Amino acid sequence: MKKIIVLAMVAGMFATSTVFAQQDKSKRPSPPAVVRETLNSGATVVIDYSQPSVKGRTIGKEIAPFGKVWRTGANEPTTFEISKAVKIDGKALAAGKYGMYSIPGEKEWVIIFGKKSDVSADKHVEADDALRIKVKPAKVAAFTEKMTFTVDKGGKVALVWGDISVPFMVK
Repeated sequence: MKKIIVLAMVAGMFATSTVFAQQDKSKRPSPPAVVRETLNSGATVVIDYSQPSVKGRTIGKEIAPFGKVWRTGANEPTTFEISKAVKIDGKALAAGKYGMYSIPGEKEWVIIFGKKSDVSADKHVEADDALRIKVKPAKVAAFTEKMTFTVDKGGKVALVWGDISVPFMVK
């Protein structure tokens, strides 16, 4: 009898973990998104992220706090992948897949490309940086509720969210 109970418990745990693993990520409050673009230079840029919503919160205070390393998205760490070596705002970055973090600020954001693409922001250490750049956020006219990345063929990448755009160039 004890063996049957133990087997039933193990089967129940397996079924629960299988359902959890197969959860539809598109139903999350911060759904996944991917932007992919082949630049005029021939490099392909892929940014895989989840889209947090503003939901009446203030960016820099209740969400993406100023001065703290942030995963630049929601749920899992955001990844930034490039197919060949590029320069980001004039600084070299080798081909590969990187964790993308940021340190938001009112007048300046630091964009971090981490060597490890699967590390949460609270565990990211500066020694694991492949590259850091400083960019100036700009106000935009149209409010964007869900954080969105855009990439154009000319290499302009922008994080657009709320009433700001955080742009940088990939060449």
